[in-house]
Amino acid sequence: MEESVVTIKKFTKTYGDFVAVDDISFEVQNGEIFGLLGPNGAGKTTTLECLEGLRQPDSGEMQIKGVDPQREPRKLRDMIGVQLQTSGLPDNMTVEESLKIFSAYHGVPPRFELLSRMGLEEKRKTQYHQLSTGQQRRLSLALAVNHDPRVIILDEPTAGLDVSSRAELHSMMQELKSQGSTLILATHDMAEAEKLTDRVAIMLRGQIVATGSPRELTAKGSGMTKVSVSSENSILHDYENSFPAVTQKGINEEYSIYFSTDPGPTVSAILEHLATHNDNLIDLRVERPSLEERFLEITSNGGTA
Repeated sequence: MEESVVTIKKFTKTYGDFVAVDDISFEVQNGEIFGLLGPNGAGKTTTLECLEGLRQPDSGEMQIKGVDPQREPRKLRDMIGVQLQTSGLPDNMTVEESLKIFSAYHGVPPRFELLSRMGLEEKRKTQYHQLSTGQQRRLSLALAVNHDPRVIILDEPTAGLDVSSRAELHSMMQELKSQGSTLILATHDMAEAEKLTDRVAIMLRGQIVATGSPRELTAKGSGMTKVSVSSENSILHDYENSFPAVTQKGINEEYSIYFSTDPGPTVSAILEHLATHNDNLIDLRVERPSLEERFLEITSNGGTA
């Protein structure tokens, strides 16, 4: 039986008349990367801030390894590592100074080897404001994991990063998971969530509207698979009749595009048609629905999964 490391039950948070989070419940299992997904303003950050003990819930229960964030903040601080959307580090603080200060706060020695792993060894004496955005994010992650927490909370960790920096941070997250850490990742980047997470909860207007693994969620959608075909003579461009299980079709440059509810018969019929008409296949791509497409489907239906 899997162990629940994080438990949230019937959690609600309001700001005046505005309901930021409305009676949500979910659990995070030990050793998984759990995605909290949704557009800006969905309630992701509010949920994490209450889980981190930075805000007080209006109602409901929250626990991390049996610790209540509001009632036992001293126990909580050494159990979790947090990478916020924006850092509160002073502009003139150096990389080395920040690591020493965070280490002293948690009562542990600074792990300077983290700077090498994060590609920051040559920046030890560099002030925070002189770091690039990617370097600042990598430093934030180093500070979050320096005390070896078992639960790591990441709020939009790769927002605004270039491709190389994003890839580096993704690799670090997967390495932390392999070492036994549990990660909670809040993001509105569906491709990132689909690549990294074991399970996700999709939030919309303060409520959770869908939960499950990325594959489970995409399987519950309309089920259409995209089949793209390019051939030497492009005879499919002029083919008026449809193939089995195809619900939509179109043309994108040299590709004929089909959306199929059952790609097996669709692909077989397409290949047979090409062979019958002596047209040579150049490229065939079969793509299952993405998490982003499923997310758009859910949100366009007002949250109906």
